[in-house]
Amino acid sequence: MFHIFKKAAQTHLVTIGYPHAPAQISESFRGAPSFDFPSWRDARPAADACPTGAIRIEESAGRRRVTMDYGLCIYCGQCSEADGTSAVKITRNFELGVRERSELIVTAEYPLEQDGSQGKLAGLNSGHASEGETKEHLERSVHSRIQQVLGRSLAIREVDAGSCNGCEMEIGALNSPVYDLERLGIHFVASPRHADMLLVTGPVTRNMELALLKTYRATPEPKMVVAVGACGISGGIFGLNYATIGGVDAVIPVDVFIPGCPPRPHALLHGILLALGRMEQRAI
Repeated sequence: MFHIFKKAAQTHLVTIGYPHAPAQISESFRGAPSFDFPSWRDARPAADACPTGAIRIEESAGRRRVTMDYGLCIYCGQCSEADGTSAVKITRNFELGVRERSELIVTAEYPLEQDGSQGKLAGLNSGHASEGETKEHLERSVHSRIQQVLGRSLAIREVDAGSCNGCEMEIGALNSPVYDLERLGIHFVASPRHADMLLVTGPVTRNMELALLKTYRATPEPKMVVAVGACGISGGIFGLNYATIGGVDAVIPVDVFIPGCPPRPHALLHGILLALGRMEQRAI
C-alpha cells in the first residue's frame, strides 16, 4: 500500500482539464480528414481508396458531385495517402459531435474537364454546425449546467448494440483517473430506468434490435440518445447486411451523433455536452 501512495505522490495530478481547458492532443493523433474543396482537382483516387464509401462521386451532364459523409468515415487516412496532394489532409480535429445526421455530410459540385479532372468549384453545401455554437456549449460550467437542468448528476446507460468493443474501450477510459467523468457530475448506471441518457455503440444487430427498443422505452423522460462511432451513426464498416440493420437511428430517435472509429474520450465528452445542451433546451 505504501508503494501505491508513493507512486501517486510522484505522478502528481494526471486528470485532464478539458472541457474547461483546451485538450492536449498527441501530435500523432489521427483525427478527421479535411478537404480543400476549391483546390481539389480529382476526387477519384480518394473515393476509390475509401473502405466504407464515405467519399462518393456522382457524374451527370458534364458535372461531378462529390459527397463526404463523416458519419461513415473511420479516420483511416487512406484518402489522404491516395490523393497525394495538399487538398486532402488528416487533422487532429475530434470535436465533430452534431445534433443532426445531415450535419455530417458535405457536398461539393464541379464542372468536369475533358481529362476527367474537376474544374472550378461550382457549389459547396456543408451541414456542419458553426464553431461558435460548439464553443458556447463548452465554455460554460458543465457541473453547474447539469445541476440547473436536472438538479442532480447526469446518469448515463451505455448500450452495446453489436459493436467490436473499440468504442467500449474509449467509453471505459472516461471513468479512469485521466478523464474522471465523475468530476463533472456525470456517472454511468446499470439500469436504463435510472438513466437520463443512452450512449449507444455499434451497428444495431438484428438480435439486439428489440433489446435496444426495450431499453429506450424503459428510460424515463426527458431522455437523450447519443449514437457513438461510425457504426452507431451509419453502420460503419459493417454497413447493412443480413446480421445488422445499420445505425442506431434506424431503431430509436437519436439526439447527438459522435463520429469516429472509435471516437476518443475527448470526442465522447464533447458529444455528451452537446446532448446536455439539447436537454437544456427542452427544459427551457
